[in-house]
Amino acid sequence: MSAAERSDRAPEGTPLYVHLPFCAAKCHYCDFFSVAGEGQDGPGMVAAILAEARLRAPRRPTTVFLGGGTPSYLSEAELRALLDGLQEVTDFRASATEVTAECNPESLTLEKARLMRALGVNRVSIGFQSLQPEVLELFGRVHGVDESFRAFEHARAAGFERVNVDLIYAHPGHSRASWERDLARVLALGSEHLAAYNLSFEEETPFERWMAEGKLHPLPEELELELFALTRELTARAGRPAYEISNYAKPGEACRHNVNYWRNGEYLGLGPSAASKVGFTRSGNVRSIALYRRAIERGETAAAWSETPSPALRLAETWWLGLRLVEGVEPALARRTAGWPEDAHDVFAERAAALAEEGWLERRANAFALSARGLPLADTLARRFFELVDDPAS
Repeated sequence: MSAAERSDRAPEGTPLYVHLPFCAAKCHYCDFFSVAGEGQDGPGMVAAILAEARLRAPRRPTTVFLGGGTPSYLSEAELRALLDGLQEVTDFRASATEVTAECNPESLTLEKARLMRALGVNRVSIGFQSLQPEVLELFGRVHGVDESFRAFEHARAAGFERVNVDLIYAHPGHSRASWERDLARVLALGSEHLAAYNLSFEEETPFERWMAEGKLHPLPEELELELFALTRELTARAGRPAYEISNYAKPGEACRHNVNYWRNGEYLGLGPSAASKVGFTRSGNVRSIALYRRAIERGETAAAWSETPSPALRLAETWWLGLRLVEGVEPALARRTAGWPEDAHDVFAERAAALAEEGWLERRANAFALSARGLPLADTLARRFFELVDDPAS
């Protein structure tokens, strides 16, 4: 499709995601589209993303998230070109209440931190992942523990008042004692936000292959659940209670961009593999740097797929995503978000009420949220809503 035929520019205010696919090295657990950056054309990738932005990006987005990949892997000149270019196209500095950049410790220098802060970034997310050298090596990380803490110091010295730290737990061989010790050490930093993810063995990753070969063994489910409960206990005690299954924050410091995802809101994604949801249509760009750049340089869409789910599927997804949040799901708001017909019977709200009767959900004001009993079974309970998608009554 040529640029002249396009009509998919996102509405003003739509949250904006920008995918930078370069990393220092590919982590062994990662299934996101990313490649080792050495030898890659950084300026060319920035130019292609800005060209796509001129075709599709919204004016005045409410939030901006630079992800990847590793945005901090870019050079200072590339970061300046990217952020100044996005400002020219979107005017995000006048509109976005939150502008996040993901960073890895080995590439977040004090100079880059100061530059990003000066160019409009007001929140950074630093991938510590572990405080154990042997685990960092297992993960395929190229930074050391000391570098993680140094990167945090750089962020603070550059003036960032909103910092997230990423950690991964329940890796092979993990113990309660080591997790309690490391989590306490990270919480003592005083970061505003913590993302702590239970390790998963994603398809087509070295971790999945090593598990199939018997070289890695997942933790017993009972220990995973114990570490999950410990995480919620320690973060709450440290003044950063959970607001989502894997995310913890001081009051008012939840990641606004990601909360929009969990509320099944609209967003526009730029860059190779980036997904978008505009109106009720969602799409995703090609997972290839060469194909992405070729399409954009021709003024064409880089989308590899596009679909408009049925109202029933949209409503099931709204429940699935929303139940990850502590605030839960308000049925009336979910119906509006999904474009559910006003005169249609809401079997999804009925299913939520039934799950509440069974003790898996609980009522909170006008919303349903996961109960303590249902929390570890979030994905299983989500399937109870997707069962209704093909039900003739829905």
